[in-house]
Parts: sequence; structure tokens; C-alpha cells
Amino acid sequence: METARKAASKGSADSVATAIAVLRQRFGDRLQTGEAIRRQHANTITWIPNQPPDAVIWVENQAEVSEVVRVARTHRVPIVPFGAGTSLEGHINAPRGGLSLDFSRMNRVLAVNERDLDCVVEPGVSRKQLNDYLRDSGLFFPVDPGAEEATIGGMAATRASGTNAVRYGTMRENVLNLTAVMADGSIVKTAQRARKSAAGYDLTRLLVGSEGTLGIITEVTVRLYGIPEKILSAVCPFATLEGACNAAIQSIQLGLGVARMELLDPPQIRAVNIYAKLTLEEKPTLFLEFHGTEAGARDQVEQFKAIAESEGAIRFDWAEKEEDRRRLWKARHDAYWAVKTVWPGKDALATDVCVPISRLAECVVETQKDIEASGLVAPIVGHVGDGNFHTSVVFDRNDPKELAAV
Repeated sequence: METARKAASKGSADSVATAIAVLRQRFGDRLQTGEAIRRQHANTITWIPNQPPDAVIWVENQAEVSEVVRVARTHRVPIVPFGAGTSLEGHINAPRGGLSLDFSRMNRVLAVNERDLDCVVEPGVSRKQLNDYLRDSGLFFPVDPGAEEATIGGMAATRASGTNAVRYGTMRENVLNLTAVMADGSIVKTAQRARKSAAGYDLTRLLVGSEGTLGIITEVTVRLYGIPEKILSAVCPFATLEGACNAAIQSIQLGLGVARMELLDPPQIRAVNIYAKLTLEEKPTLFLEFHGTEAGARDQVEQFKAIAESEGAIRFDWAEKEEDRRRLWKARHDAYWAVKTVWPGKDALATDVCVPISRLAECVVETQKDIEASGLVAPIVGHVGDGNFHTSVVFDRNDPKELAAV
């Protein structure tokens, strides 16, 4: 059996080498095999080790993607699509080697249909790039997973969520159609721009979230929204973690139009204060944002205040200026890096869980008790508006007791 394994391994290595040689003739300097570049394309901040591909190829159009796939299929070589590498969960690792397809050069906004509230982009367009492009049109793309450089293709492939999901939904609700290269190199477009079709399989929903396992996304049509007339942001500390969660639950159940609702527990607030140079009180805190008309947004605020005060809200600190709002939400998005900075030399394992909104308070409170019982530090942060939260478990990888506790 050992001889058979070695023969299979050699055969695989020979196939990869042949595929790389064929593709190098076609792509020249756009194919690289240097170790540093390969490791950058498998960078991961999970407990999983770096697992680099055998080569990296920078593709520039859909035809080139199809060409690479056909060569890879002939020689049975794995392919890992690469957007910006912002994932925390090891998506871009290449455990069996193969080819990393870098989409950073496929970064054009192909069409903006203002009257239809949609646009067509290549997969390498970043969320920030798209919103900068749209700003003068009065439109924006709302899905916000935290990393501004996250690409639309990567967000579609991972069915990204984010801070705005409570009002605008996730990538599942915001991708109208996409084009993808299948495993045999053929090209499939999943739907047209029309919002409704009762015919055939919903291939769009099948590919959104498939993480590159069914096809490689080469074009995406996404929904756009009008930039709200009024945006109000607030920080609301609570006496208890349960009270903060209950306020979130009630506001969702009552249908308040809250655009963002993020929970940070006291250890996470401490980390954010140090990292972002803020002075927030170290209490369970909701970061909130309300979108609407001048009157509508303020009405939502008053309704939420009544709910929050009944659940032990201490006060509201408002941020109406755009620069203040940006600073506030950047601090929230940098929560993981804040933890890494405040506990230097330690690893941080990011977890992710989503429960029905009615069970949120119960689950968060029980999680806090589990953290205390473990003796570990594990700040809590989450998109509580849709029942989702994370812990960042801090530990020393070289300490067997802490590793066992994790």
C-alpha cells in the first residue's frame, strides 16, 4: 500500500508540473510559483496551518478562466479561486495543492442600471470600490461583512452576511444572477436581470454560498439601494448582557427598521477602546444605525429608546456626522484585530453561531457562562439583529491546558 501511495503522489506531482508548464506558456509572468507569493495566497488566521497552492495565476477575463479550468481538468489539478483573501476561516487554503486563481485584475464595474437598481460587476471588484463608484448616483450596495477590500465574487461565493443584514439581507438576497465557469470549462449564466422567474431551477441560489465547489464566478449582478435621506448611529450601553439581547429581540419582533444592530460585551469594548482609542463604558453595548427619512429615522429611534430603557439601557451616545459614524463602525469591524492587539502573542480563534432570534438572549448568556467556566478570555461580538454572534477565544497555542480548554 505504501508503494501505491508513493506512486499516486508522484503521479499527482507530475500532473501538476505538466499543467503548470502548459499554463506558463500561455500566461507567462502572470503565473508565479515563488514560495512567498504562494503562501500569501493561502494565508489564514485560523488554527489551520498555511496550505499554499503549487502556483498562482492572475486571470484577466472569463475566457482565460475557462482556459485554465480546461487544462486543470485534463490533468486533474485542483483550483482555488482567490478574491482578496479576507476570510477568517481558511477558505483560500489549498490542502491538496493545485492552482490559485487570483481575480484582482478582473475588477471592472461593467454596467450600472440606475433605474432598475442593479449593477453588473466582475468578481474582483471590492465592496469599497463599488460603493465609491456608485456614490455620485445616489445608490449604494449594502452588504457589509466588515472588510472593505472583500470582493463581490468572494462575498457571493461565501454567501457573506454583515452588519447591514438585519435590514438589507445577505448576499443570498442581493445577488440577482451570476455567470460562472463550470468544472468542464463551460460557461453558465444563472438568470436574467428580471426580478421574477417561475421557470426552471434557481441556479443563482445554488451557486451563492457554494464556495467555489460548483463553479468559478466570473460576473455578478447585484441589487442596489438608494442612499438613505437620514442616517443616525448610536452607542447604547446596558446594565446586563441579557438586557441588550432582549432589546435587540424586541426591536426585530416589532419590525423596527433598524439597519444595523451589533452587540459587544465588556471584554470586547475594552479591546475596541484600546485599539481604536475610544472611551466607551465597559458595559454590554449595542451599536445601532437607523436609515430612513428625517422623520422616519427619528421615529424609529424613539421607539427603540422606549424598548431599550425598559431593558436596562444606561444611555444613548449619538453619532450623526459621517466621520463619527465611520469611526464607530470601523471600530466594530476591527474587533478581531483589537483582540489580537490587546492580548499580544496569543492566538484568537473566531467562532460563529446563528440561532432563531427568540433564543438569542438565552444562547448569549449561556455562552458567557461557558466562557467563565473555561477560564479563557473570549470577547463576544455579533450581528444580533439576525441572531448571529461570534466569540474570539484567546489562547496560547503552546500551552496544553489552554489548548485543551479551547
